[in-house]
Amino acid sequence: MAIQTNTRIVLAARPQGRPKPSDFRIETVDIVEPGEGELLLQILYLSLDPYMRGRMNAARSYAKPVEVDSVMEGGTVARVIKSRHTGFAQGDIVLSHSGWQGFALSDGVGLRKLDPATAPVTTALGVLGMPGFTAYAGLLTIGKPKPGETVVVAAASGAVGSAVGQIARIKGARAVGIAGGAEKCAFVRRELGFDAVVDHRDDDFAAQLKAACPDGIDIYFENVGGPVWDAVFPLLNDFARVPVCGLIAQYNVVAEAGVDRLPALMQQVLHRSLTIRGFIQREFADQRPAFYRDMAGWIASGRVRYREDIVDGLEIAPQAFMGLLEGRNFGKLIVRVAA
Repeated sequence: MAIQTNTRIVLAARPQGRPKPSDFRIETVDIVEPGEGELLLQILYLSLDPYMRGRMNAARSYAKPVEVDSVMEGGTVARVIKSRHTGFAQGDIVLSHSGWQGFALSDGVGLRKLDPATAPVTTALGVLGMPGFTAYAGLLTIGKPKPGETVVVAAASGAVGSAVGQIARIKGARAVGIAGGAEKCAFVRRELGFDAVVDHRDDDFAAQLKAACPDGIDIYFENVGGPVWDAVFPLLNDFARVPVCGLIAQYNVVAEAGVDRLPALMQQVLHRSLTIRGFIQREFADQRPAFYRDMAGWIASGRVRYREDIVDGLEIAPQAFMGLLEGRNFGKLIVRVAA
């Protein structure tokens, strides 16, 4: 019997601080048949990423927020199960942006066909997808690593951070990772080949980071913010570059009155000629062909390694996402929605 209903997870309420289960709602709706020029997708894998927390807020950002009662957004790998679109056939595997649901209609815009024989399709959500491209474009375009320089990256065992450090080493720089917990630190050092790694959970984290960067920090790839930034900032060299990719330690923080640290920060930006630039990976879309070529080659040669953390079942997505914001995942977090 053909499947006639679609399970989806919608934003039930805008979180105040940390998201909680009641901020999400599971719904069951009828599947809509594709019209002329459309195709019906069955979602196989859903990517969970820190940026989704910002989309849950109503505040102005680089992209439109998810509306309350709308499907949570997210990148997906899907199978075409019905097609009335000349560019896609039943059985095609595609990269899409279909969100937290089991099925989705598409007009074909923004879809990219994937070849399962070339690489595991899940890599299109990780090392060969948006996270990998974020690392590639942010580090090479803003960071501009040079041989012998020191590159520090937070969340070094994650999808973006792990790629940043490995690309830095490919470019001849010294890679220092920051991660949380002994297991993640061991993975970053032994499996990914970083030159050094520091556990931000240790009481003497700042001292350890200073010891790991005896010549200071030339590039800091910011994924975290918060106390990690506080430890990094004094170590930045003159002319250091800081690509700001994410601030996961601050996504759940409710703004409160406190000490204004901006004047001191701006003074040091001036005195040390620092470059601090936020970016969104789509700004560098013209670099994607080079990224696909370079990253595929680095993976094939073993110069870049990756880890995926795959959990099963769409219904587990809210719990897994809340854990992601607390660092409970180990590697690129992906939900297996269908076999």
